[in-house]
Amino acid sequence: MPAPHLPRVPRTVWVLGLASLLNDTASEMIMPLLPVFLTASLGAAPAAIGLIEGLATAAASVLQLVSGRLADRGVSHRRLVLGGYAASNLARPLIALAGAWPVVLLLRFADRIGKGLRTAPRDALLAATVGEQHRGAVFGFHRAMDHGGAMLGPLLAFALLKGGLDTPHVFAASVVPGMLVVLCLMLGLRQPPPAPLQAPPPLRWRRLDRHVRGLIAAAGLLALASVPDAFLVLWAYQGGIKVVWLPLLWAAAHAVRSGVSLPAGYLSDRLGRTPVMAGGWLIRAALLATMGLVHQDGAQLWGLFLAYAGATACTEGAEAALIGDRTPPDQKGTAFGIYHLACGLLALPGAVLFGALWQTVGQTGAFATAAAVTVLGTAAFLTQARQRQPATCRAA
Repeated sequence: MPAPHLPRVPRTVWVLGLASLLNDTASEMIMPLLPVFLTASLGAAPAAIGLIEGLATAAASVLQLVSGRLADRGVSHRRLVLGGYAASNLARPLIALAGAWPVVLLLRFADRIGKGLRTAPRDALLAATVGEQHRGAVFGFHRAMDHGGAMLGPLLAFALLKGGLDTPHVFAASVVPGMLVVLCLMLGLRQPPPAPLQAPPPLRWRRLDRHVRGLIAAAGLLALASVPDAFLVLWAYQGGIKVVWLPLLWAAAHAVRSGVSLPAGYLSDRLGRTPVMAGGWLIRAALLATMGLVHQDGAQLWGLFLAYAGATACTEGAEAALIGDRTPPDQKGTAFGIYHLACGLLALPGAVLFGALWQTVGQTGAFATAAAVTVLGTAAFLTQARQRQPATCRAA
């Protein structure tokens, strides 16, 4: 079977990709510095970091289901996307004023509410721009733009730190690319043709395609086993990488992700979603197990950090494309919402558990547990995907 050729990138994909690039530039000026700011400046413990990141992710996931259902009912995708990006970029720079870690918790919560509002409608817009044979490449392109911004943000943070600014001033400076996000969407994102305002058909679990069911189940287990980026930064910092170098390490990781996302999405168009996702998840598990054994080797810390970034990027486009492939057009927003809901709700106990394991049994036990649950998630997906599809599901 010949490889599919990606057509000209549609305007909607370009605009949403540029918005993600700018938004991640703003976000990632903060994120690689936030764990050290929380621990060194505000006195937060690892368990508190897990609570902050887990609760923020859970809040976003619940709202993603709500916004997905609203989009399927005919509420403007453009307004949901624009409102979500605006909310995040108003709340996030205010972390510069935080004097205690609970304040950071509230602001991260507000930031993730914005993410929850925009993500499912945005993914539904992306899924609708092309057919199935190009959908992996489109989502891969979008993730590449997203990670490109996540590379630029730490570089800006590094330059500002080297220029004499302190961490809170770097946080405040993130307002500039954040406002450019809103301007980009206001000027560039066109309103899709309006859909009739009506309740979408009920989305019952047994009527979902088996691959989507398997993906959601696996995504939930993987979220439970997730290692928040804040802990990866803390792992690198405690391994001996100085604070000033953390933004460069973060930027390099997202450069790897940006480079991997589009080829991996294209590969899922050619080889299929299942082998790309399963392979990426198993590589992730092996790297997590190895990371728990490495503590003080600078070269290995850099290598493992970058390799793990590449492994996570391998599956992002294929996961989103699979939902776009296997969900009816009038339920795509809801399906993306359920997917993100499963990831987010289980990310909260997963992040808190990882932080608690870190405090009680150490890094090695925490990373080993995450690796084991990742393998279980992969097995759950493969088992579900291989089951025979019931007739009611095929008819959906």
